Amino acid sequence: MTRLLTFVLVLTDFISAAAAWSLFYYFRKTVIENVPFEINNTFWQGTFIVASAWIVFYLIQGTYLDVRRLYRLRIIGLTLFATIFGCILLFFALLIDDRVENYRDYYEALFALAGAHFLFTIFTRLILTSIVVNRVHTGKEGFRTVIIGGSDKAITIYNEVRQLAKSSGNLFVGYINLNGVDRLLDGELDYLGHVDQLEKILNDHDVEEVIIALESTEHERLKNIVSRINHHHVVIKIAPDLFDILAGSVKLNNIFGALLMEVNQDVMPTWQRVIKRTMDIALSLFAIVILIPFYIVFAVCVKLSSKGPILFFQERVGLNGRPFKIIKFRTMFVDAEKMGPQLSSSNDPRITPIGRFMRKVRIDELPQFFNVLKGDMSLVGPRPERQYFIDQIVKIEPQFMELTKVRPGITSWGQVKYGYAENVNQMIQRMKYDLLYLKNRTLALDLKIMLYTVMIVIKGKGK
Repeated sequence: MTRLLTFVLVLTDFISAAAAWSLFYYFRKTVIENVPFEINNTFWQGTFIVASAWIVFYLIQGTYLDVRRLYRLRIIGLTLFATIFGCILLFFALLIDDRVENYRDYYEALFALAGAHFLFTIFTRLILTSIVVNRVHTGKEGFRTVIIGGSDKAITIYNEVRQLAKSSGNLFVGYINLNGVDRLLDGELDYLGHVDQLEKILNDHDVEEVIIALESTEHERLKNIVSRINHHHVVIKIAPDLFDILAGSVKLNNIFGALLMEVNQDVMPTWQRVIKRTMDIALSLFAIVILIPFYIVFAVCVKLSSKGPILFFQERVGLNGRPFKIIKFRTMFVDAEKMGPQLSSSNDPRITPIGRFMRKVRIDELPQFFNVLKGDMSLVGPRPERQYFIDQIVKIEPQFMELTKVRPGITSWGQVKYGYAENVNQMIQRMKYDLLYLKNRTLALDLKIMLYTVMIVIKGKGK
């Protein structure tokens, strides 16, 4: 259903964009330029290119990410935003060189294009969105949902969702027990198993939403459960308390829905994520070219400083828990970890003299621009760790795994604020900054972190 709906939406968007451009093209020729309107190869090619460009723009905007969760107010906002900025881009790309009698013609052309595009696009989108919303409200379409908990709290949430005047789209497939005792949902929902089997249950039942029947003040239990669910790409909701509501954590999308708070929302919009990845590639390519002399100089320095290879490859955990090989200039003597994995310290005898300087100014990280090009890393993101240390950290702070929801970075807020960690406790302290980054990440924050990193490199204040 999702793929079919996405295909239909893309197709109707393409047709609407083509129709709007065709109408505008006729207006532009006959009214503004006062020349005969002709349908030729140039017209067809231009229409196809413009309509395709709109589809790419919508992809960047994130319109097609999860079409089943679109609602009318959101689709109006997305369409209005795309129309304004898309038409301005088209105007400067294709129309600014038109011969006109006065500047008023430019304004008429821009408003004609924007008006035609918005009306054509919003008409078909509202029809499709209304069909989806109606199917969700009537229970014909929805999201496979499980409740974690079997106590009075779970009963209350289940009854509240089930008794809504209009369905919120939760199609319950069963519940998961928390402590092995509370089974009050027996007879109402299928019992799927204990929370110890959480990951297996989510996979076996293709779960799309999880409702956790715990008070949001039960922080430790919530942290453990949320950290285990995060890799499964499901929507996580809990019942908020009064503090959550006052703090603005509760996002209201549906006035008919139950009072539930989504806890794993991605704060960075899709268009910013696309720009971030584009910046990663462009800046990394630029940096590699500019830094070629530095690569050569420090490669020679590393080779002369001690026996061993110039580059150091080490397995780290990346996006969604996938391992990858991080690339660095070697800063330690060969066989530095013959006694097992160890973190470096301020006066670590395993570090070579040139390695100590390279760590101070972060030069050992420069080869990681190649990791960025490969897609293993980003310029800014939580620093990747080894599985050996992650296993130790999650025993103390399970939410550390939330950091793997984004690409790890060459630099990070934690790296800027805290520097290299010398033990697990320091890694946990640094993690707090990276979690804060995760919940507040924007392009502006990325640029600020990169600026501070450059300052650290120039001043040689790295830890």
